[in-house]
Amino acid sequence: MAQDARIPVLFGQPPGPDDTVLLEEGLEPPATGHLLGFTTALPGHMPGCSCCVARSPAATALAAAFRARATGTVPYFTRLLVLASPTGQLDIEAALEEDALCRARFRRAM
Repeated sequence: MAQDARIPVLFGQPPGPDDTVLLEEGLEPPATGHLLGFTTALPGHMPGCSCCVARSPAATALAAAFRARATGTVPYFTRLLVLASPTGQLDIEAALEEDALCRARFRRAM
């Protein structure tokens, strides 16, 4: 059986000093880890508006995390920790399932 090379995404775990953390806006940042922020809101936009339907804010945040890893903006990471509200977690999970690029790069850790 082939190994899954996608980056595992973990939810709600305390980060270590070398972990990269996708932190939802408005939550308290952890004391350790490399932080990347995301929001579930689109200020000034209605849900499902035609300019935003292509990618959700969660999918955009995951793409930014992957880009930061690839360009060295954050240290190379082998897993991504997500600290989010229940709504934020659902948005990230939906992006992992529904967005083709997110699905190709990331997987939910079991």
